[in-house]
Order: sequence, then structure tokens, then C-alpha cells
Amino acid sequence: MKTQVTIADITLKNPVMTASGTFGSGMEYAEFVDLDRLGAVVTKGVANVPWPGNPTPRVAEVYGGMLNAIGLQNPGIDVFLERDIPFLKQYDTKVIVNVCGKTVEDYVEVVERLGEEPAVSMLEINVSCPNVKEGAIAFGQKADALFDITREVKRHARQPVIMKLSPNVTDIAEMARAAEAAGADALSLINTITGMKIDIHKRTFALANRTGGMSGPAIKPVAVRMVYQAATAVQIPVIGMGGIGSAEDAIEFLLAGATAVSVGAMNFVNPYTCTEVVEGIERYMEQYHVEDVTDLIGAVRG
Repeated sequence: MKTQVTIADITLKNPVMTASGTFGSGMEYAEFVDLDRLGAVVTKGVANVPWPGNPTPRVAEVYGGMLNAIGLQNPGIDVFLERDIPFLKQYDTKVIVNVCGKTVEDYVEVVERLGEEPAVSMLEINVSCPNVKEGAIAFGQKADALFDITREVKRHARQPVIMKLSPNVTDIAEMARAAEAAGADALSLINTITGMKIDIHKRTFALANRTGGMSGPAIKPVAVRMVYQAATAVQIPVIGMGGIGSAEDAIEFLLAGATAVSVGAMNFVNPYTCTEVVEGIERYMEQYHVEDVTDLIGAVRG
């Protein structure tokens, strides 16, 4: 039984990885999860300088999921290279670093620093970040802006580049094609859906930021639809995410066209979710006599 998948010439032992921002940089979950069992660890977003994040409260529970407005708080690239990379090198898993920034130059600075680190297998570029030079409109919300940042990152990157697409757009297929045309090696989607919660007793916003990114089981049908649309629009691999909490969820994404999947919010509910998804996919393959997990990719019928 073969569980390996390949993305941009990088082979993962299985198609299950963590979703950025929900797993720290691996160290935070290593007590619960055998990182060697994962196809890849995707780190929390890394910026060129430390980011303090948004004011609190910045997390709120909602029906079927959660809202977060953490604001990509992170200690910056210097601390990441000094502390997190040496830790991750201990494990037999691929390392994918999520990169965030406020200007194209910010992204490029991090990408160039990571290019000197052989332990990093791939880069995931978070284009849901607000572009401060364009009135804080996210890089991933306009096809031309997405094309430009993808092309510039690719010019400086030594590792394969995954562009993480925002679902807060009119046409996800158009965005997928723009990233592919600019040279992206793979896509990951979806990032969180913009939402809001109001405390009716206090008559205040539940989040200090007013809006936040919604994740969790409630967004899965939207994510599966967008992954299917993106995967049928491009030739490059797609990594699916959004509400995955079980092997059944993960397999749904594979059938929709995803080459691999990422587990996000459910890590907060059950820290063993990633391992359970890996084992569940293996059981499914045995049950349905699937010899190679890649036979499931895009295999939905009808």
C-alpha cells in the first residue's frame, strides 16, 4: 500500500500535513503527536520582523467552528531560524514554512533567508495578508496583485513555492490560474472565511478586530467546492484544507482533486487529529483495496 504523494518534486510519506497557525512550529504539539507520522509540518506564519498581533479578545467560538483575529503574531525570522528549525530537524518529516508580510519586500526578505536553510522543503506564501501599499487590500484578493507577488517570490525562492489562496474572492478559479501563470509550484486553499460575532448582552463585538477568520467544520463544504474548482482550473498540485477533522473529511478533499490535505482548527479540539487522519486514510485504502493513495486524487465520479 503506497501512501506517498509528490508536490513539486518533494515526496511526502503521506498526504497529511498541519495547517499553518494551528500547530505552532511543531514543538508545541510534539508531546501529543509523533511528528514522524506526518507528511509535513507547516509552520505558523513567519515575518521578517516580530509581529505583536492584534489586541485581545481575538478568538471567539461560533457554531461549527471558531473566529480568530490573532493578526499573525510571530517572533520573526531570526527567532524562527535559531529556535524552531533546529527542533524540526530532529524529525523525519518535511518542513513547509508559511511566510507572511505587509509588502512584497517583506516577503522577499524572509524567502531569501529561508533559501539558505536546507531543512526547509517548501514555502507556503500567505497572500491573505493586508498589502499596506495598496490600502490594506489582501494580496490574494486581486488576480493581478496575486500574480505580481507570486512572480516576485518565485524570482527569489530556492524552494518550491505554494501560494495559499484566500476564499474571500469572487472567482477562486481565476485566482488559481493567476498564481499558476506567475510560476507557483502548488496551491493551498482555503484560508479562513471572513466572519463576525456580536455579543448581544454586552452589545459589543466579540473580537477587538470586529472581524476574524472563520475556520472549523462549518466551512468544509465551501472548502471542498473551492478545492474542486481550483484543481480543475490548473495543472499544478492543490493542497486542500478547511474543516478537516477526520479521515473521511480528508478523503473528500482528495476525491475533489487535492494532492494533499492540511488539518487546522481541529488540532485545538483534539491534538491527535492529524495522526488519526493518517491512520484513517490507511484503513480506507485497505477497506476499498486502494493500492496507491494517488489513485484517489480527483477520482470523484458524476
